[in-house]
Amino acid sequence: MFDPIEKLKEHLRHASVSTDSAFKEGMNGSRDFLAGLFGEMGLNVEIVDTDLHPIVLAKREGDARWPHVIIYGHYDVQPADPIELWDSDPFEPVERDGRLYGRGAADNKGPQMAHIAAVAQALEENPSLPLRITFLIEGEEEIGSPSLLPFLEARKAELSEADLVLLSDTLSPSADQLVVTVGLRGIVALEVEFEGPKSDLHSGLHGGAVYNPLQALFEVCGSLHDSENRVTVPGFYDDVAQVEDWEREELAALGADEDSYRDFLGIDALHPHPDYNPFEAIRYLPTLEFNGMGGGYQGEGSKTIVPSKAMAKLTCRLVGNQDPFKVGALVKEAILARVPAGIKATVEMGHEGSPYLVVPPGRPNTPEDQPRRLAKAFEATERAIGDIFDKPPLFLREGGSIPIIADMKKTLGLDSVMVGLFLPEDNLHAPNESLNLSVIKKGIQVSKKVILALAEG
Repeated sequence: MFDPIEKLKEHLRHASVSTDSAFKEGMNGSRDFLAGLFGEMGLNVEIVDTDLHPIVLAKREGDARWPHVIIYGHYDVQPADPIELWDSDPFEPVERDGRLYGRGAADNKGPQMAHIAAVAQALEENPSLPLRITFLIEGEEEIGSPSLLPFLEARKAELSEADLVLLSDTLSPSADQLVVTVGLRGIVALEVEFEGPKSDLHSGLHGGAVYNPLQALFEVCGSLHDSENRVTVPGFYDDVAQVEDWEREELAALGADEDSYRDFLGIDALHPHPDYNPFEAIRYLPTLEFNGMGGGYQGEGSKTIVPSKAMAKLTCRLVGNQDPFKVGALVKEAILARVPAGIKATVEMGHEGSPYLVVPPGRPNTPEDQPRRLAKAFEATERAIGDIFDKPPLFLREGGSIPIIADMKKTLGLDSVMVGLFLPEDNLHAPNESLNLSVIKKGIQVSKKVILALAEG
């Protein structure tokens, strides 16, 4: 049996940045590392070519009557910039104070390794384990997984025979309180451009006579929320899923503190929807956020112009049964309806992903037809986490988005069991990303217990 931490270090040395073609060697190295590791485990490995970065598919076949689990992960990582803010080389892993530092340590090579090591241990101890396993590790998650949905559609016949998806690409609040994520927000992105005069104008000669595109953009964007942070787009809150009492109880058990949250964020006030506290708002409500705005002169000093154009980038996080195309169309319609005379506007929809929600067994709103093996996986996960971490997990929705989880549900009919193995202090997507080694070692034990429980049928 290989040493999972040493193998993880080896994987982290491959600079697999999917968004930058300069890192092609790192992407290839990461792909080949996984293929080699799965091959050593005795799995059948297939490298599935895509238009961008290949998918690594590794299978343990077996009797068709055996349970079948898909284990999902991704081998691509975020860029390491700004490099100067790292305390060590982002692609040369370093252990310090019980943590492993390196880009991809927490997102997603470390949590992914927990499942790989668990399977390797289980198969080494019981080579005849009655369980079919498919590892599906993609290389495009950090750029929106453009190749994954076509792959799922092309392989629907074979993959939809599985019972569930198991993954760890979600958050837990602390090293002693794990969360099993049962909901993810969807997303829709929009880009807005306002155009006024045919070119930038001298603000002294023409200011006051024309509608400044920046002013118009600020006014329209400002109108999309009221003073209490409600989104004012008609129909925006349609199809928002009801929050169940058990969900509020689970969230209350988290014991989150608003003062500590403000301190963590470095702000002196929070601004949630008036009917929800901040911790409910980031899980149960949709949002409309401005991610960037621009127009006019951006250099040093001043340049006295009325700019010709202004732009904004928006994203909406979605919940429950909201459709990203419907919500995107509603936001586009609201913006265009509020554009003042003298301004031409365009609104283009960008990437999108549907929200996802699954109800664990034993809750009042658990579907009566919930598959038996999915229910067993949830129960085994709850029991394993309680045994290994000495505290049962909380079942919570998460504010982030992993659109491919909804794609798997829609395309393959499969629900997911998502075990959070990274923590807030792990600095995902930021300098000095790291992984709590105690959490990942316990995560291997949890995953192994779940694998063995699933093999029982």
